[in-house]
Amino acid sequence: MVTRAEALDRVERAGSATGLFGPPTTDPARRAAARRLYRALASVLHPDVTGEGDTRAHAASAELTRMHHEWTRGAAVELRTATGVYRIGEPFAVGSVANVYETDGPHVVKVVRDPVLNPLLHSEWDALRTLERFTDRHDWLRAYYPRLLDTSGALGRGERAFTVLDPLVDGFVTLADVRRAFPGGLDGRDYAWMHRRLLKALAGAHGLGLVHGAVTAENVLVHPGQHGIVLAGWSFAVESGQRLIATSKAIAYPPEVLAGEPVTTATDVHMAHTLMLDLLAPGEKRHTMFARGCVQDRPSRRPDAVDLLDEYDELLEDLYGARVFRPFALPKTTGA
Repeated sequence: MVTRAEALDRVERAGSATGLFGPPTTDPARRAAARRLYRALASVLHPDVTGEGDTRAHAASAELTRMHHEWTRGAAVELRTATGVYRIGEPFAVGSVANVYETDGPHVVKVVRDPVLNPLLHSEWDALRTLERFTDRHDWLRAYYPRLLDTSGALGRGERAFTVLDPLVDGFVTLADVRRAFPGGLDGRDYAWMHRRLLKALAGAHGLGLVHGAVTAENVLVHPGQHGIVLAGWSFAVESGQRLIATSKAIAYPPEVLAGEPVTTATDVHMAHTLMLDLLAPGEKRHTMFARGCVQDRPSRRPDAVDLLDEYDELLEDLYGARVFRPFALPKTTGA
């Protein structure tokens, strides 16, 4: 418990926001420590605690609030590349490998949390560059992948890699958000457009010999109003026939990954349909049968994503007839 005297001493001797809270940082643990310090000091310097006549404590409280505001706003860190400068503040998304930050410009920046994981971001750069070259020739697939704008490039010892991407913030949620919004599972007619687009994204990547390696609800971005799907999170991507360079304890992998074997495009097919089984309402029996045919233990027995596109369309036509646009929105109670 901080005393009044200790709080006054720390605030009055600090001289600046940096003097009190330390250098600006994007590290979540250090930023959380700064917030805890602010709350501890503010709790003993607040006028309701010190009384109306304690002018010294009132002045310190006002100065504390000013410095914390300055540090919070000014703790935006500048990340520099050969071609750009990006100011980042608080993370708005936390993944298994990196945190994602909005900037003061039309970008987001994905910063690896530990330099030892830099190779995972390098893998993402390679995958996104390969996809961009491909979509330059096949523009209709462009919308299914994040767009790489810049990278940290060569780094010194202990420096953290980062990726600069198109924002994909306004209006987008993740499939994890969708799952939380519909705890009873999705109507097959709603999940149909999401799965069709996910299959297209996978088919495009698989045609290039790329395996995503982390087809999870957190890595599939959904724009409910525009029926948009973006397959993000390419940090685990490798070429078909290689082993994943890392795995996450949070991901339910197919048998070949758990056995430490090389992955193929069939690995993504398994993960995509495990996701399908997790998202659908229990009553969607035909969709469930379709998905179970794609999650067989032996990779050689799983269909290819490009073939699944036609098979899935046949299933949808058999179930629902001619295709029509079906509006989709998250319930208001989710805050979406």
